Amino acid sequence: MDSLGYTTFHTPSWTLRLRTFISEFCDLFSEFGGYIAPSYRHDRCERSVQMRLYTLSKRQFVLVFATFFLCFGITILIGLTGPAITEGSQINATTLVPKVEDLRKGPFVLQSPPVSAYHQQLWLIAQVNTDYNGDGKFEQPFDVGIKIRGMLEESGSEVVYNNIVHNRSRVLRCGQKCDDLMLLHLGFLDYSRYIITVQFSKLQNMQYSIIDIKFLFNTYNPAFTQLEIWFRFVFLLLTFVSTVLFAHSLRRFSVRDWSMEQRWMSVLLPLLLLYNNPLFPLTFLVNSWVPGMFDALFQATFLGTLLLFWLCLYHGVRQNKRRFCAFYLSKLIIVGLIWLTAVTLSSWQKYSELQDPTYNYRTDTANFMGFKVFFFIVGGVYLLYLVYLLVRAYAELRYMPYFDLRLKFMTALMLIVLAISITIMVLRFGISELQDNLMSEMTTHYQNSAEFLSFYGLLNFYLYTMAFVYSPSRNAAYESHFKDNPALSMLNDSDDDVIYGSDLEGEVALTRKVRPVDSEEEAFN
Repeated sequence: MDSLGYTTFHTPSWTLRLRTFISEFCDLFSEFGGYIAPSYRHDRCERSVQMRLYTLSKRQFVLVFATFFLCFGITILIGLTGPAITEGSQINATTLVPKVEDLRKGPFVLQSPPVSAYHQQLWLIAQVNTDYNGDGKFEQPFDVGIKIRGMLEESGSEVVYNNIVHNRSRVLRCGQKCDDLMLLHLGFLDYSRYIITVQFSKLQNMQYSIIDIKFLFNTYNPAFTQLEIWFRFVFLLLTFVSTVLFAHSLRRFSVRDWSMEQRWMSVLLPLLLLYNNPLFPLTFLVNSWVPGMFDALFQATFLGTLLLFWLCLYHGVRQNKRRFCAFYLSKLIIVGLIWLTAVTLSSWQKYSELQDPTYNYRTDTANFMGFKVFFFIVGGVYLLYLVYLLVRAYAELRYMPYFDLRLKFMTALMLIVLAISITIMVLRFGISELQDNLMSEMTTHYQNSAEFLSFYGLLNFYLYTMAFVYSPSRNAAYESHFKDNPALSMLNDSDDDVIYGSDLEGEVALTRKVRPVDSEEEAFN
């Protein structure tokens, strides 16, 4: 064909097609970013202390993330080899003395195993076994009455725990196997042993016979309680050291010169101390629900502040004028509603169980479903707002030196934390159970201590990593109240020391237009 003056046609390779598609996609994203963030020049009038983030090389970044995963992996391995979260004992209704004549009525007099403060809480669960052999399922409403008596180990005499017979309506749902019935939950233990009398009514109307009933007494494992005490203390000590070191590194700089990340870390680190709960030993010294309430309040406050930190970071990195109404108010409303829902649910459950140990929030369907729907709606609004701020931040700042580095680091670390948290939640509860278990309940079966240590270790190591990266660099300038564009204000850096961009790049348009080349001569020129 070449002899006739024709050139041979070659089909483009798949690699060339892939590169062309990626190039076209990037151009399309640039055009889209121009509509959602029509900014051509980045003008920042405020500047801050140089962070260690700006001076780390790629190898050091890899080392930072490797250290984070290494510490997190060690905590998971310790948890996998640790004790089970719960322990329990089983009592069959057919073996009770004196013998129960009618298993559909009772009464069943049950004596719990010996308990101490290290057992923390006590649950009583009933597993009903019927002679039903059908393929479908049936439901039988009934009432259960429970009376609780305590026993002191020293005297051996019975004490009336609450001189009231608690009556509750329950529904027995059975197929090949009946669903577990949560009969009672004691949030703290006053006595060394409990004697519980259970009596059913309206089960006589059921057309199937009850073969046996298994009563399960479940408590926290004392070995796990000791593990929890030690690790909470270790994380509390590490957090205290990290907080002191971070504050010490910023002591030479005025607060008005701190960067936004440094100001937020000065708030998150003290709240992490509360998340690790220095008041946790009071749980074993005081027979009260107050220490448990403080624990739930501290955890909800820290997690809410972390959610607020992510919103403010992605929005604040794009602008310096952060007035309360225009900048903080909408974020505080969204996160405040999430925090209020979490605190209300936990407080509501603890108060209700204190008044009536047989209370189960699943039985209060109307109020619980209302809180559940409200929680997911507000959570969805938060996620949409966070994604919106993230996309706008990348659209405006992805070409800016140092600012794109801040975005990449905070996004990578945040996605790692979210991915691990969602994975742990799914493995811990399952997809269907995750929708209902908004509060801690005994129906969430832990196989080992890995779930507990993974949650605490993940958030602690996440804050430690940010405290290290956002701390001032060794060559940070000591001058007070200088302006905060890191690409323009590295007061101690020469042109050769700038790693992630030059001074001139800070003034280049964010979306660059490339003029098409008309001819080969112009391309070579």
